[in-house]
Amino acid sequence: MTLMLASVADAEEAALVARLGADIVDFKDPSRGAIAAVEPEIARAGVSAVAGMALTSATLGDPPYATESLIARAHAFREAGVDMLKLAVDGPALAALSPSLAEIARGGALIGMLFADENPDFELLAQLQTLGFSGAMLDTRRKGEGRLIDHLDLARLATFSARCRALGLTAGLAGSLEPPDIPRLLLTGADALGFRGALCAGRQRGAGIDREAAALVRDLIPRERREDAPNVDWRLLGRGLVGADEPESDLDRIFVRDFVVQTEIGAYDFERGHKQRVAFDVEALVRRTGAEPRDMRAIFSYDVILDAIRIVAAQGHHEFVEGLAEAVAAMILRHERARQVKIVARKLDVIDGAVGVEIVRRRAAAAAAPGPLHQRLGR
Repeated sequence: MTLMLASVADAEEAALVARLGADIVDFKDPSRGAIAAVEPEIARAGVSAVAGMALTSATLGDPPYATESLIARAHAFREAGVDMLKLAVDGPALAALSPSLAEIARGGALIGMLFADENPDFELLAQLQTLGFSGAMLDTRRKGEGRLIDHLDLARLATFSARCRALGLTAGLAGSLEPPDIPRLLLTGADALGFRGALCAGRQRGAGIDREAAALVRDLIPRERREDAPNVDWRLLGRGLVGADEPESDLDRIFVRDFVVQTEIGAYDFERGHKQRVAFDVEALVRRTGAEPRDMRAIFSYDVILDAIRIVAAQGHHEFVEGLAEAVAAMILRHERARQVKIVARKLDVIDGAVGVEIVRRRAAAAAAPGPLHQRLGR
């Protein structure tokens, strides 16, 4: 389950995004930079305006951090009722502030922020876990100089999410994200996606929250499963073993042809340690929304297919082309509108021609399980 984080500047914006369904309302001052802090009084008013409709978070401001003022600011936000606190981290900062950070983490959820445009070191994630952090978030420091995806590709972002998950940390992604980025980033397994500019009038992060823009972002992120949703064996999703058929007339066919990637694949010893070319033909049957394609709500992006292939191809050595195809199919079928996928995967460097496999996998629509952030904070 991926949550929507909406960054706001004041209580009025906080109330609006909470009513529109944001899962996390994040307080920051966008007029003063990427992670500038608001005054605790603004956060207190915002928490009151949210009125329990969403989790809340707040940035602790820009480094460098002075120990006493950092602790005082953290305590002020905690007293204001903020659920999660965020601060920028790097190696030297963690070393200098370790005792203070451990104290802040004991007081509630603490999120470490790394920046995609500053060559982030994912080895720091283990240190965050040791210090008691609850999660980590990738963002961009210099707004207007590229989106998150411009600095780190989808495979790298998926690696970040996987490392966080292995350490018991929640993983967040942000950084000038746009609506077309959302279905792609859902493939990474991130626990939360963060937005500011995409929610604002004219996509200007200094402008106020625009209701229609925020509603579009909310609609592109699948909602948390309802309490009355039917029980589903999640292990069977993607293998065509649950759910009912839908008329093919209600489905669109999205395809990718002759997409070639290089990946480590093969069961023989001589195939290890170097990459081979694999070509993919993919057809996905997706549920039609019934709406004219005026915005991303009506679109199943072919980027979802391309990114699924790229992410899986980057996941180390694959013994068999069958396993490679299965992993790609399972990733595509995570999309709530995907109903069936046919994959032809061909190894191009084995013979003068191609060898490979064709698979067809199906699933039915099903709501996603509750997100780790809600579980961690008991909401």
